[in-house]
Amino acid sequence: MIPYGRQCIEEDDIEAVAQVLRSDFLTTGPKIPEFEAALCALTGARHAVVCSNGTTALHLALIAAGIGPGDAAIVPSMTFLATANAVRYCGADVVFADVDADTGLMEAHHLERALARAKDLSLNVKAVLPVHLTGRCVDMRALKPLAERHNLKMIADCAHAVGSAHHGTPAGSGLYEDFATFSFHPVKTIAAGEGGAVTTNNAEHAAQMRIIRSHGMAPAPQNGPWAYDMQELGYNYRMTDLQCALALSQLKKIDRFIQRRAEIVALYDRLFADLPSPFQRPALCCTDCVPAWHLYAPRIDFTALGMSRADFVLRLREKGVGTQVHYIPVHTQPYYKNLYGDIALPGANQYYERTLSLPLFPLMRDEDAEYVVQTIKDVIGA
Repeated sequence: MIPYGRQCIEEDDIEAVAQVLRSDFLTTGPKIPEFEAALCALTGARHAVVCSNGTTALHLALIAAGIGPGDAAIVPSMTFLATANAVRYCGADVVFADVDADTGLMEAHHLERALARAKDLSLNVKAVLPVHLTGRCVDMRALKPLAERHNLKMIADCAHAVGSAHHGTPAGSGLYEDFATFSFHPVKTIAAGEGGAVTTNNAEHAAQMRIIRSHGMAPAPQNGPWAYDMQELGYNYRMTDLQCALALSQLKKIDRFIQRRAEIVALYDRLFADLPSPFQRPALCCTDCVPAWHLYAPRIDFTALGMSRADFVLRLREKGVGTQVHYIPVHTQPYYKNLYGDIALPGANQYYERTLSLPLFPLMRDEDAEYVVQTIKDVIGA
């Protein structure tokens, strides 16, 4: 089976983790600030705060942004559940925005429509969470003036965009957003097993998030070398030295990983070029975007092909090709439908109906990609 995604763990990664196992610190040790500094170097942001996963990164950023009960945040429906769920963790409401039917990305006019709907509902919108998808970036430069005009905190979900750039700026630099969140799940650009991070250019926000990630505890040496104060509710959102050691080792190879993913994408594009119109290569996004490809997700008109997506997926699986769907529009989930009722977001629905993620990871060989393409051609009779 060729899976849709897989980590690339090499001997130097294993040795990096083994060194931590031989050391005095397994968690909250020296690898934490070392990885945070490396993330600042990667993104250009002034501060990075690592945490247990990408979901807790979103939660930390929303808390630092001051989002709470009585507030609302705008979230594109084409994302993983965590982006919306983290808003609900804060007791705030979610206003779902539509996305482009070809790219799955929220654009400025989608944000404007979501803001208008929130106004009609008398909601106090205080944040917007643009989501970079498959490695392609939202046009943050186009969103920023709108966010500033409405006094919105911008929290960019960069889980798919570790190493991506747009308009000459790395994703998560803080040039356009107040916060950016990352995930280091095994199928992402670099793997830490689990793990996440928030980048920001605001020192006060970074200090606050470091306290919140560790039960809200702040040292109080005036009361003794052991003492600490808890001024606000915090969580156990810490990342371990073991995870950071793996992530640091992976980060040294990120350019190679990104290059190999780009090579596979280019090979897919070339091999799929002669397929009929029901099968279209992934659409480009904003100009000047340099994606660190996380997913290869073509658009497929399954009705025109004369088969359901479920049948297509099962036939590929029978031939050893794994796939996935990213994502089911969050506004259609039962929890959110019960909260907010039926919402018309045609772009998100159209993107979902036509998307399918094919295998893409650095350990893939050219012949693996060729097999995936030939298998698809066999299934659709091309």
